[in-house]
Amino acid sequence: MGAAEADLRRWAEALAATAMTGLAFTENGYERERYEEILSIAADIKAVAAGGSTDTAPIITEWMREAKLGPAGYVTPKVAVGAIVANERGELLLIQRSDSGQWLYPTGWADVGYSAPEVVIKEVREETGIEVEIVRLIGVLDGMRLGLSKIPLYSLVFLCRPVGGTLMPHPLETLDAGWFSRDALPMDTIGSQRWAADIFAAIDDPSYPVFYDDVRRPVWRGNE
Repeated sequence: MGAAEADLRRWAEALAATAMTGLAFTENGYERERYEEILSIAADIKAVAAGGSTDTAPIITEWMREAKLGPAGYVTPKVAVGAIVANERGELLLIQRSDSGQWLYPTGWADVGYSAPEVVIKEVREETGIEVEIVRLIGVLDGMRLGLSKIPLYSLVFLCRPVGGTLMPHPLETLDAGWFSRDALPMDTIGSQRWAADIFAAIDDPSYPVFYDDVRRPVWRGNE
């Protein structure tokens, strides 16, 4: 995803979130019209980012379907988890995702009813067959900024220790899985230029501080 496309997607989602949150809390008909107009503008921006499609109706319909009244309608980023699993040689466990063919550490949505560490353990087991235990939280990343997602999400990244199991990629969720050294990551690994240095530093040093995205100044036109 190019920088211009990423900016357009972020602006579109931010505008849409503002409009959907406004729709959740207003009972004023005039204000609702204005928020719906903002949704239309946001849909135009998102369509341009996707390649210039002129049919924005499906985008607007989806956003309106997601809009809810009251606090439940306050739009926030979704939450996902990422698992950093290193073996005794310091190699990182990566999966080749079936949805894109690209490589990444095991990830998954934060399922309701599970704590974040519980989801991590479940996702690693399901995607790779490896059993792990949680060591600690090492990072918090913006999924859109990282290029992991086309929708707003925060990824909570946990360092894990393998404690059993056999490497067995999930036949539906993954195309392949394996252990990779820091100097031999697959070329189509998602966002490694942003996270690899921090992740391998955390693998090497248990006291390495939690990492997160730099603050852009100003936020909307800041340099990456």
